Amino acid sequence: MPGDVLAGAAAARTPWHPRVLGATASSVCMYWAGMALNDYADATVDAVERPDRPVPSGRVPRRTALAVATGLTAASLGLAAATGGRRGLLGALPLTALVWSYDLGLKSTPAGPAVMAGARAADVLTGALAVAPPGAAASALRRGTLPAALMAAHTYTLTALSRHEIAGAPADVPARTLAASTATVLATAAGPLVRG
Repeated sequence: MPGDVLAGAAAARTPWHPRVLGATASSVCMYWAGMALNDYADATVDAVERPDRPVPSGRVPRRTALAVATGLTAASLGLAAATGGRRGLLGALPLTALVWSYDLGLKSTPAGPAVMAGARAADVLTGALAVAPPGAAASALRRGTLPAALMAAHTYTLTALSRHEIAGAPADVPARTLAASTATVLATAAGPLVRG
């Protein structure tokens, strides 16, 4: 997602480097690929829970969703390589692996929220890596670690909550999500004050 990449680039203190545009476009393509892949993978479940969605309703063939996901993934990796070279691929490949493994099998397992959180953290680190000067990748990644961790924490709790969107959640789940989101916001706001 664009915000993830920009957060990582800002943490590395170079938010407007030209490579950020390529990393952002790559991230958007991967996000869209994940949405199409999700529709492909969830066709059977959606036929029961969300029958009006494009794939279960028959408006879009399931194989088309897979083809779109594959094409957008190729576009994402191509943009990452074209604009960032090996460094761009270093950021895009882990994100690709996390998105595809989440949608094709890990989403409904206990590991699902952690994998989604890892994907968002990887996206933030991609932004930090994109703007790193030659020889300074490790330093840029260190600077991106805190925003990546905050994004991961926020995403983990929301993903855990989203598992209950059909059947409803026990009262403690939304309460924990709200508490974790509040803590994440406070930690994000406190970051610049601590560094200052």
